[in-house]
Amino acid sequence: MFGLGLMCIAMALFTSIDTSAKWLILSGLPIMQVVFVRYAGHFIASLVMFLPREGLSAFRAVHPGLQFLRALFLLASTAFNFAALKYLPITITTAIYFASPIVITILSVAFLGEKIRLKRALAILVGFVGVLIVVAPWGADFHPAMLLSLSALICASSYFVLTRRLAGVEANSTSQLWASGIATLALIPFGLPGWVWPATVTDWLVMLFIGIFAAVGHGLAVTAHRYAPASTLAPVTYVQAIYATASGLLVFGNLPGWGTALGTAIIIASGIYIWHRERALMLERRRVETAALTR
Repeated sequence: MFGLGLMCIAMALFTSIDTSAKWLILSGLPIMQVVFVRYAGHFIASLVMFLPREGLSAFRAVHPGLQFLRALFLLASTAFNFAALKYLPITITTAIYFASPIVITILSVAFLGEKIRLKRALAILVGFVGVLIVVAPWGADFHPAMLLSLSALICASSYFVLTRRLAGVEANSTSQLWASGIATLALIPFGLPGWVWPATVTDWLVMLFIGIFAAVGHGLAVTAHRYAPASTLAPVTYVQAIYATASGLLVFGNLPGWGTALGTAIIIASGIYIWHRERALMLERRRVETAALTR
């Protein structure tokens, strides 16, 4: 239960990142400045958390090339997502993000050599139907910014595939420092020129906390996996649908439309089914391995 509680808090903090970004962008801060502040705050918070305990060894990566590529995918995902948030409600960007298990499954087949069976393939198709309902490219409500959100989805899924590839190989501290540090350095030429100072005390507080939300959220998500297996925690990510709806209503006065609600429900159902199938296959592999060892 403790791991599940930590994961729920982490999801609330991740929603807080999007809420803060949308608030700052609508307040007049440039998008790339907001992305820079998010990663600079994350990097500073990570330095404070890890350096006193681990020293400079926290930067030592086993696979620096993969860490660099992983950081770039995360940075691109954030930039696309923040740009989309300028025009789209948080409920829509969150709904599109929920399709990440579908894209991760496809990328895992292409790059990690994992196999996909018929039922999972059908679940992927159903999930894409849900994405189409949310995006509604055929309707008058379609906004080109949804293409930015879809780009964020692809980049985020690539980031998660690389995270899976590095799982158990790289320390959490190393992954956090590389991801936030590389992004901060890469964004200096884009985030600092044309800097706009916050106009209100609220804007200052939001700008200060957006990086802290990121650092603490990632830290709690990693800690949650120490108390509960990934197969147990995976469905908890969908609690963001509740957080995003509450944030959209309380902060920005937006409620999701019927299309967004229906599409989100279909995407979540597809994602949970894919998770269930992966968990069943994992348990089956363990049974086979255990049986082979006892012969």
